[in-house]
Formats: sequence, structure tokens, C-alpha cells
Amino acid sequence: MTTANSVTDERSDTAGNAGSAAQRDRRKRILDATYDLAKQGGFDAVQMRAVAEQADVALGTLYRYFPSKIHLLVSALDRQFEDAQERLQLREIPGDTPADRVLYVLKRLTRGMQGDPKLTEALTRAFMFADASVANEIHAVGMSMTSIVTHAMHGGVVDKDQITEEDITLARVIGDVWLSALMAWVTGRSTAPETASHMETAVRLILR
Repeated sequence: MTTANSVTDERSDTAGNAGSAAQRDRRKRILDATYDLAKQGGFDAVQMRAVAEQADVALGTLYRYFPSKIHLLVSALDRQFEDAQERLQLREIPGDTPADRVLYVLKRLTRGMQGDPKLTEALTRAFMFADASVANEIHAVGMSMTSIVTHAMHGGVVDKDQITEEDITLARVIGDVWLSALMAWVTGRSTAPETASHMETAVRLILR
């Protein structure tokens, strides 16, 4: 059973936080190269050989870190959420209610991702294509998203002991809805205003 404290505990056990300083640096270079290529040309531009060359690592080394392009891009999505999580945890989040605060955070995240459409297309397409072999990376994305939402619900700067199991359950539902809405925007099934409206309706229903 997942406990209220396990969001932080599980998150600390993911691959991105493991290894030596040299391994972490190599992993960072790989993900930086992935971002650069995706920003330039979207999903199709992220080819493993091109990533290896830009990151200055051997192709075999890249495959040891990331067995496939999908593993690589889903890990890049997780790092994007990790970075957002770190920034948000250092500040109070405005809003009179949990729904107001969650919407404030999700709107900032959404605007940021919509402002870089080729990168967002690459990351979300990979998330959509991921199969069971990418379970660990998908789990990491979910943990990062859950942490972002639970902290927003409580106003940002919060002791993890204040986060309840119900908070975690609600945050997971909100995270799933948000990612689904973002995918709809990426695939052209909804406009940016429609995405924002959909999220507002969902969050206010879940957190009413």
C-alpha cells in the first residue's frame, strides 16, 4: 500500500538520482542533447545516434542508460517535471483554495510546455507510445506529477507528513487528466483555450 510519505521516498529511488557524479553528469549531457534535438525537430529528430554524438558518449553507453528512444524521451519528460517540482517547492503558491492553487501550477506548466511545441510533442508522444518495458520511467513521471499537485494543494511549502493518502489519490487523478488534456492539444484534438477549460472543470470537480 502507498503511504502518504511514500511519494518522496519512492521518488528518491529512481534511476535519475543514482550513480556516481560522473554517471550523473553523463546522464545530464544525454538528456540535454535530447532536449536540444527535440526542440529543433520534435519526436522524429530524436535519433539515438544523434543524441550520442551531441552528448559526446558512445552509442553503446547511451543504450546502457536508455534502452530505447521511448525510454529516453519519457525520462526527459520526468526531468522536466522534476525541475518544475524543485522550483515550486521553494515558494508559496497563490490561491484561496486547493483547486485555485493546483490550477495556478498546472496553467504555468501548460503554458511553458505549449511555448515549446516541438519538445512537448516529442515528450508526450513518447509517453503515449510507452509500453510495459518503460514502466519504471512512467512510474517516475507519475511520482513527480503527484508530488507537484499535492504540494500545490497545500500551498507549496509543506511538510510531507501533512500529505494524506487521499491527497495522493486525488493528485494522481488530476495528473492523469492533465496529461490526457496535454496530449489532446499536442495531437490537435483541442486548442490551448479548450485544454485550459477542460483542466479547470476537472480540477474543480475533483477538489470541490
